[in-house]
Amino acid sequence: MPRTLSRWIYTLLTLLLVTACGGNKQHTSEDVPNDFDSICERGELRVLTLYSSTSYFLYRGEEMGYEYERIKQFADHYNLKTTVIVADNIKHLTEMLERGEGDIIAYELPIIGDAKNEWLYCGAENITHQVLIQPRMRKSEMVNDVVDLIGKDIYVEAGSKYEERINNLNNELGGGIRIHHIDKDSVVTEELIEMVSTGEIPYTLADNNLAQLNRTYYNNIDIHLQVSFPQRASWAVRKSSPALAHAVDQWVKENQKSDSYRSISRRYFELSKSFPTSAVLSVSKGQISIYDHLFKKYAREIDWDWRILAAQAYNESHFDTLAVSWAGARGLMQLMPRTAQAFGVSPQEVTNPEKNLSAAVKSIQSLNKSLSAIQDKSERLKFILAAYNAGLGHVLDAMALAEKYGKNPYVWDDNVSEYILLKSNPEYFNDEVCKFGYFKGRQTVAYVHEVLRYYKIYQEKIPL
Repeated sequence: MPRTLSRWIYTLLTLLLVTACGGNKQHTSEDVPNDFDSICERGELRVLTLYSSTSYFLYRGEEMGYEYERIKQFADHYNLKTTVIVADNIKHLTEMLERGEGDIIAYELPIIGDAKNEWLYCGAENITHQVLIQPRMRKSEMVNDVVDLIGKDIYVEAGSKYEERINNLNNELGGGIRIHHIDKDSVVTEELIEMVSTGEIPYTLADNNLAQLNRTYYNNIDIHLQVSFPQRASWAVRKSSPALAHAVDQWVKENQKSDSYRSISRRYFELSKSFPTSAVLSVSKGQISIYDHLFKKYAREIDWDWRILAAQAYNESHFDTLAVSWAGARGLMQLMPRTAQAFGVSPQEVTNPEKNLSAAVKSIQSLNKSLSAIQDKSERLKFILAAYNAGLGHVLDAMALAEKYGKNPYVWDDNVSEYILLKSNPEYFNDEVCKFGYFKGRQTVAYVHEVLRYYKIYQEKIPL
């Protein structure tokens, strides 16, 4: 057979592999191990990733994450079930791919060194770099050049790539940067970003995607100054999976300008995660909101002071029944789609304030039952609020960690709250007692504090 003809036939067979999903499958997994035809035959895409705020995490029982939602869109396009397998670090992630425990790494792997020859990189190639996190202020007062870092205090995680970069930069500048190394057991980079926002520290470093995500929470930070060289990063498959890599590349090429594809990026990196409004409608009339009658009605079902429900609703939606969070939670009490469905509320009914509140109260009843081992009612309230915000699984993880490390698993403040904060730290969310992985616990600790703070205000200003 002429060589040009054999090459043409090989190319045609490769294209047939890519289009195998949705048609009659002629190939078996033995013919092309673990490539796209066998994936389509089993109807499942096994996705390897890491827990993080940008890749994959659980929020109120829902699977979320920028990388997760993109790879799920791809899998849904080919009618494939998405099965997520989480590793505890990048080394294990690539080892699991090599052993065939997953089909694709949906995590931004740096394209560097020997790794360029080990894997087939695919999907959207992103250019990452480290940036300075600093308070937003007048341009003349900001750090606009790396030289201006001399004499500044920079806080970074000890042993992190940010420490390595700031040390190298300090050497390049001839010294003068005051570098503070923070123990990872205490805080991680996202917490350092929040500390810049609150004024606790002046500066830190972060990858640009992590910085962009956190800017949607803290609009008073600036992330414009690059402090490292750009680094290419992408998803990866084994070299024995060229058809899968081709299918992913083709799907990205065809969909990256679509509204559904772009909306994922907007929700994680652009859409603000907070919105202020008045917490009290009328003190003189003793009215918190126009839904007070509903709070009073449904609070009786759970034996709560109705003003607690009002404080919770304010923190959830600011009493906006049409509110939709970045994560897709909707309505007065910000029900996630799965929660709403579980308690009998259809997508069409979720903006109805009474149906939304009724389902939320049923969820609270369920959480109360699950947390019944906490005898003190005022203490249990804190756990219920935390579980409503974070999902019960993350609270149970924090309780298990508290017990393991000698704290009281039935006390929130300075005990379980301490460990839900630590669930953003790999050393803790990868602990054997944790079942639900990464979680950005500061939001939940703040949520419990704010609901109880507004409840106290309502107690003082609004009659029972």
